[in-house]
Amino acid sequence: MAGIPGDQIGPLMHQVVPYVATLGLEYLEATPERTVVVLRDEPERRNHVGGPHAAVMFAAAESATGAAAIAAFGDMMDRAVLLPVTATMDYVAIARGDVTATARVNGDIDAARATFDAGSRPEIEISCEITDSAGTVTGRVLTRWTLKALKKA
Repeated sequence: MAGIPGDQIGPLMHQVVPYVATLGLEYLEATPERTVVVLRDEPERRNHVGGPHAAVMFAAAESATGAAAIAAFGDMMDRAVLLPVTATMDYVAIARGDVTATARVNGDIDAARATFDAGSRPEIEISCEITDSAGTVTGRVLTRWTLKALKKA
């Protein structure tokens, strides 16, 4: 089974997550194997050392992991909602210029679907690497997402 086609995820994220549109995040690819989100460098998003603020770096990475989750499970949204459970971020270096967040589903998608179908809430790990315009790794984010069953009306 598949989630939502990758070319539909960027427009969907801009529609349902206002902060994504506010930041102007660009979704270049969106599959469970590789989701790529770009955050353009803007002076108002910089921190005290001239790089992108930690909060916007995290937002780009969290959005990339969410898009990877949607790519994997988006077809289930009529009966489940995707929610982040945990997220940790390692800040590795000061980013310069645009940042690119590349996320990958690490967990077993089929096993997570089976767990959900059996009536439990699965959790799936999704990792993300953040690079700057020079290709330098500037951060890493590790998230766990869950599928929560929608309440029946």
